[in-house]
Amino acid sequence: MAEAIATREAYGKALAEFGAKYDKLVVLDADLANATKTEVFKKAFPDRHFDCGIAEGNMMCVAAGLATAGFIPFASTFAMFAAGRAFEQVRNSIGYPHLNVKIGATHAGITVGEDGATHQCNEDIALMRTIPGMTIINPSDAVEARAAVEAAINHYGPVYLRFGRAAVPVINDAATYKFELGRGILMAPGSDVTIIATGIMVEIALRARELLAGEGISARVINIHTIKPLDEEMVLSAAAETGAIVTAEEATIIGGLGSAVSELLSEKRPTPVVRVGIEDVFGQSGPAKELLSVYGLTAENIAEKAKKALSMKKQ
Repeated sequence: MAEAIATREAYGKALAEFGAKYDKLVVLDADLANATKTEVFKKAFPDRHFDCGIAEGNMMCVAAGLATAGFIPFASTFAMFAAGRAFEQVRNSIGYPHLNVKIGATHAGITVGEDGATHQCNEDIALMRTIPGMTIINPSDAVEARAAVEAAINHYGPVYLRFGRAAVPVINDAATYKFELGRGILMAPGSDVTIIATGIMVEIALRARELLAGEGISARVINIHTIKPLDEEMVLSAAAETGAIVTAEEATIIGGLGSAVSELLSEKRPTPVVRVGIEDVFGQSGPAKELLSVYGLTAENIAEKAKKALSMKKQ
């Protein structure tokens, strides 16, 4: 069984690791350093870590100010607060002037679990997609999360990085993994249908592929770690070569990866698309694994949706 590590854990360790390499890297938190794991950076570089208290909007403005002074600030808090509570400041103080601020949003999605609907931010990808010039990264595992942090450091402009609370299987090889901003990764070949997944749904999509193979269906699996900018070339090629698409995300299907893929294909290559994600509902309190099942974020449901997409293909 693959090792399971929460992407927020990888985020904290990566900040500490790259803090030694990039002396302009500074980290801000909103009284949640233990939960976001930025405390790892704080222990290594106490003079470069700033706790802004429970004032997320102010933290984003402080990060904006630091960026104008030449620093590379990572503003960290729960996704609900980063994308929700502080949306105005992210839009106006970071997005509008296109400042070099990185937003480390942890505890995203339904797998926040027992914290319930108020903290299960399924809307963050949709919200961040609406901000012009915002880059959005949603890593699939700890290896990808580490690489995403360094990619964000080396990219000039605002970046929203999405991390989870729950431990998830490591599916990438640390020794060979290469992260390219805005480029999808072909995880497995297939000719009948394509499953385009992001975040923790990539591993689940790979399991769905195995289920489909048992029924004689060849499914391609693509990891879209960078939701914005979307790898249009890879998506269009998959649509052309397989003729049916399923998207999978641990977020609302409204405005997220599924929407981004559908918008692209409707304009450039009309193709059947079936979306897997949180429907137009709020979450509820419960163990992360059970919630994934309740909301259909499972290999079995992806496989069923893939068969639905196949039935919609032009004969």
